[in-house]
Amino acid sequence: MKAMVYTRYGSPDVLQLTQVAKPMLKEHEVLIRVHAASANAADWHLLRGDPFLFRFVSGLLKPKNTILGADIAGRVEAVGRNVQEFLPGDAVFGDLSGCGLGGFAEYVSVPEHAVITKPASMTFEQAAAVPMAAVTALQALRDQGQIQPGHKVLIHGASGGVGTFAVQIAKSFRAEVTAVCSTRNVELVRSIGADHVIDYTQADFTKTGQRYDLILAANGDRSIFEYKRALAPTGRYVVTGGTMAQLLQAMLLGPLLSMAGRQKMGNVVARPNQKDLAFLKELLEEGNVVPVIDRCYPLSETAEAIRYLEAGHARGKVVITVTYHE
Repeated sequence: MKAMVYTRYGSPDVLQLTQVAKPMLKEHEVLIRVHAASANAADWHLLRGDPFLFRFVSGLLKPKNTILGADIAGRVEAVGRNVQEFLPGDAVFGDLSGCGLGGFAEYVSVPEHAVITKPASMTFEQAAAVPMAAVTALQALRDQGQIQPGHKVLIHGASGGVGTFAVQIAKSFRAEVTAVCSTRNVELVRSIGADHVIDYTQADFTKTGQRYDLILAANGDRSIFEYKRALAPTGRYVVTGGTMAQLLQAMLLGPLLSMAGRQKMGNVVARPNQKDLAFLKELLEEGNVVPVIDRCYPLSETAEAIRYLEAGHARGKVVITVTYHE
């Protein structure tokens, strides 16, 4: 089978389209013919081995897993003898980040708990855009942010992968959503349901006097103290992305600031699971959440896809078409 392989850390240029052996099917796994995958920030961090701390998990001198790609959608080609949930031919999607990645390839073999059946109304490309970004948004809003109906919620970085899902998921919880984005994305975030939109080139949300029950920072480079100023007295601040400084402040200062008052501040690391993906599947089937796809690339141009995503201007998700299909 063909796969995008990297054997050393570096820029997207180190990715090579290579012929490799089809994965061996284990008794509790499903072999999936991948139709589409999507790129995430985690892919280029792992590709570069940056920050260096990543290497203690991914391999100190060279990558342990040589095929990236967490989000996939495809068809089950074969099932292990202990598999109970799926049959050959089932259309599925899921996040492979908890079981070794491998989505940037024509086939992948994964534990059955890593995937669920794809909504029939969605294309493989749409389904592949969902898992990691949408589950991250859901867990940040619902679990860490404890979102409630009527809450005033601000999404910083509302036009990116996590941000576009966060706007729609927050609306499904009946929150009042303010989206922060650049000028060119104002109409996009408004079209997916944002009640208010702040163009960060024209206004500073930390200086408007408005206070929010929940702030989700999916992107950005503001200090934790600026976010704190925009929080309601019992508000919550949750970081899922942004600059390394923003992430480190949330990890290190967030718990200390949380202990000092009623505001709660910190970051979230998404944990892929079937239950949350099934929750999102319902929202997708009901039309309450629709994936926003910026660009699609063929598997052979995965390096370009990751380079484009890393530049930081993608609107929604960047998808990789692996197999041409029905």
